[in-house]
Amino acid sequence: MLVTAIEARPLRSLERVRVSLGPGIVSVVGPNGVGKTNLVEALYFALTGRSFRTADRRDLIPFGESLARAEATIRDDGIERRLLASVSRTEGRRHLLDGQSADPATIARSRPPVAVFAPDRLSLVKGPPAERRAHLDGFLAARWPARAELRKRFGQALAQRNAMISRLAAGHGSPEGLDVWDAGVAAAAAPLIAARAEAVAELAPAFAAALAELGLEHGELAYAPRAAGDAEEIRAGLRERREADLKLGRSSWGPHLDELKLSASGRALRKYGSQGQQRAALLALLFAEREALLDARRVTPLLLLDDVMSELDPGRRELLVARLAAGGQTLITAADEESLPPAARETMVRMPKPGLVDDERVDPDALGDPGAEAA
Repeated sequence: MLVTAIEARPLRSLERVRVSLGPGIVSVVGPNGVGKTNLVEALYFALTGRSFRTADRRDLIPFGESLARAEATIRDDGIERRLLASVSRTEGRRHLLDGQSADPATIARSRPPVAVFAPDRLSLVKGPPAERRAHLDGFLAARWPARAELRKRFGQALAQRNAMISRLAAGHGSPEGLDVWDAGVAAAAAPLIAARAEAVAELAPAFAAALAELGLEHGELAYAPRAAGDAEEIRAGLRERREADLKLGRSSWGPHLDELKLSASGRALRKYGSQGQQRAALLALLFAEREALLDARRVTPLLLLDDVMSELDPGRRELLVARLAAGGQTLITAADEESLPPAARETMVRMPKPGLVDDERVDPDALGDPGAEAA
């Protein structure tokens, strides 16, 4: 599954943009301020209907405009599909597949998984556990599609139990009424916990190896579940904590409180890692997931790496590109093409000025005479 083009008309500083993409590594090169990160965001928006930089999609709308719009073209087994995402100040948001509305599950099956490295994404390492849980569950869905609904099922069961707790706190009903909701939460929690544990066990060796390549020894990716056991054991644990939950007003035990721990040499990178170490951990996690999906012959994630070279020395830049060249599609941004190893210069798109991107596939031997064709 290959993304062959991205179009934004308009989005943030990008007034009219169409860029063709190819397999392997595509590098987007241009000075700061020309909109390279906006191009990465446009591609992410087109594929997922969300932004990785803001929770409010209206932030993508340029000043003085009424909407933001991005469209991605995807080719899979010779079939071409188009995903369009838009957000309007007056009409809200849309996410269309081939011009038609589609449910999120259908859209997810029609595009590659997408993983982003960007300075803003460091919250995945240093932010709250909820971000890491959601990310891990996203990997679960890509690695084992049959398990894609585990997170949703547990969330629904948990919401029902919490609603019952609220009713009981308001004086409606008997605590024994929680029995059926305890059973529902336990039945949904047990397979989610088991799947998360299996996923982390699969990712941990590759995470440690990638982190070592990036300069951090003894890396560890560990799953720390709040609850454990089979459904019956979890149900018993919920019952034991029922009185405390009623006082608290919500469920205080279960996989909604799990943690994914990233560490190096026994030190938690969330708390003790420098920004450079946290950047390395984020990269290592993305690489571990990519390797797992390649080995499982699943759809390989599209990697969007924004400003990834700036804090890497030349040797680690070479190692990074060598990993990327092993398979899959990657978009890299860089302010200076000299910061890119030769393998990352084979296909380049240069962004000459804000607001307008030339659809230009650059031959590195002809950089002095690009012959750009405006979109």
